[in-house]
Amino acid sequence: MGESNGASVDITPDHLLVLVHGIMASPSDWKYVEAELKRRLGNRFFIYASAANSYTQTLHGIDVAGRRLAEEVHQVIRKTPSLKRISFLAHSLGGLFARYAIALLYRENSDTHAQSSEQDSKVEMLDNKSMAELKDQYTKFPNATIAGLEAINFVTLATPHLGVRGKNQLPFLLGVPLLEKIAPPLAQYVIRRTGRQLFLTDGKSSKPPLLLRMASDCEDGKFISALAIFRSRILYANVSYDHMVGWRTSSIRREAELVKPPEHSLDGYKHVVDVVYCPPVLTDGPSYGPETAKAKEAAQTTPSSKRAEDYYDKLEEEMIRGLQRVGWKKVDVSFHSALWPFFAHNNIHVKQEWLHYAGAGVVAHVADSLKQQEIVTFIPASL
Repeated sequence: MGESNGASVDITPDHLLVLVHGIMASPSDWKYVEAELKRRLGNRFFIYASAANSYTQTLHGIDVAGRRLAEEVHQVIRKTPSLKRISFLAHSLGGLFARYAIALLYRENSDTHAQSSEQDSKVEMLDNKSMAELKDQYTKFPNATIAGLEAINFVTLATPHLGVRGKNQLPFLLGVPLLEKIAPPLAQYVIRRTGRQLFLTDGKSSKPPLLLRMASDCEDGKFISALAIFRSRILYANVSYDHMVGWRTSSIRREAELVKPPEHSLDGYKHVVDVVYCPPVLTDGPSYGPETAKAKEAAQTTPSSKRAEDYYDKLEEEMIRGLQRVGWKKVDVSFHSALWPFFAHNNIHVKQEWLHYAGAGVVAHVADSLKQQEIVTFIPASL
């Protein structure tokens, strides 16, 4: 109950915001972000930093970590009955964990979802024809939810959505062809099962690798349908100086789609240099035929072969086609003028405030993006 005469109002949080850290990390990585979001967003948000996959647990596999995260979210929701909406903010590998988790948490024909498709058309500004086609393809169940909650924001920061195999996708290899060729077989020893999945060599050659399956609705989960019901999907990507995740994979772009970004930051958001909305591209889902299966076998056994190279190129294109079936807002970040630009991967979410504070403008942009969707929530449906 609130009090009159300007007194403060007690607000019960109804919007769960799940923070998901990256590889070999822990919830403490979100200390600055959590404090800043609480300050900027107010009491309607219940901000929860996931602790289900700390440190070496992140090496157990994207699917294993995703299942842990899904169960953790279920537990939080059971303990907090006031929750009605849900958003995710994930850094690096955590973005893949979150994408897997939402497919497991996806529910069709739930009564608690409220008109997100109508509001999505206002926020993302799709033309009527595209929205109608998108609804027909992905929202045949207009009341779909994530664990019974209305899906609002899905935001990733420097996440390797296309894996890390390919030219400059893993920048610390410096783009050296030899290093990029020997990295996949070594990954299984260094970052274990997660490494095989990131390098697209996991599983039998007859079965598509996990990241390709995650670009479609398949027997593992409705990965695209789950993404589609979020009112807003945002990719933050470092254009340079990120030693872990390349610009192409974190922004879901083809090489030819990478254009030199502006040099100057957006007003009020230092190091955020560009924002563009990419509407859905309505195509068939990704394919994986017999020839691709043979190429995968070559990638597993002779990773430096021409056939292996063709396999990686083919898979990257198929993943892009799959993931572009939903619209994305893409935010480019450049730390070229920062004191320590080579810390870009951790700057983007201010892992340690004393060292990575250059990313404060990015965090402010994230907060305002979340706040924008919060305002839209309260627009009457008749508008």
